[in-house]
Amino acid sequence: MSRTCVGVTLDNIEELPKQCRRCVYWEIPPHLSDQAEEFGTLELEKEAWVSGVLLEWGSCGRVAHVDGVPAGFAFYAPPTVVPRAAAFPTAPVSPDAVLLCGLHVLPDFAGEGIGRLLIQDVVRDLTRRGVKAVEAFADDTERPRAEGHGRTDLDTPTCVLPAAFLRAVGFKTVAPHPRWPRMRYELRTGFNWKEDVEAAIAQLLGSVTISTAPAAAPARAN
Repeated sequence: MSRTCVGVTLDNIEELPKQCRRCVYWEIPPHLSDQAEEFGTLELEKEAWVSGVLLEWGSCGRVAHVDGVPAGFAFYAPPTVVPRAAAFPTAPVSPDAVLLCGLHVLPDFAGEGIGRLLIQDVVRDLTRRGVKAVEAFADDTERPRAEGHGRTDLDTPTCVLPAAFLRAVGFKTVAPHPRWPRMRYELRTGFNWKEDVEAAIAQLLGSVTISTAPAAAPARAN
């Protein structure tokens, strides 16, 4: 089984489920999302946000594939371009951190470790870019959560990740709250170093040629 992750772009955003392409919970202020829903422009608003962040900051999302089939995705960006971030009681996000603002695994791939795979890929991407940490606002309730990323208010968000999941993949609470803790994952500078060393070793081994020709006989002295 092949598992890969690629960056979200305007060329592959169509791979996201339709309800997720229409979700702008994090991307635009609530009053503007109401207008976008009224005029039927939610997908355009999502694409415009992705396009703007790509141009100004770089990659802001990852799509996971299993045997070439989309299995899940994650979005992340500087909190300054995520209007909803300011609405949480544990705001603001730390100035040295990027905000994880959405992660979803398609139901057909639930329980197969895709969420952890996406977190690992987000960490890899941000570490290479010199980011020090990734933070997320979490939902620390135990009630059942709906699938997908439908529009919602803070009272019943489906776009806020469960605190239990974030703890399981290495996040630690930095701003406690009975409902909306802010959690943080420190990015290790050694992560990129380890990958660079492994890549260098692989390249070195690949360039070594072992000859199978018999050794030449030593020249005889006259």
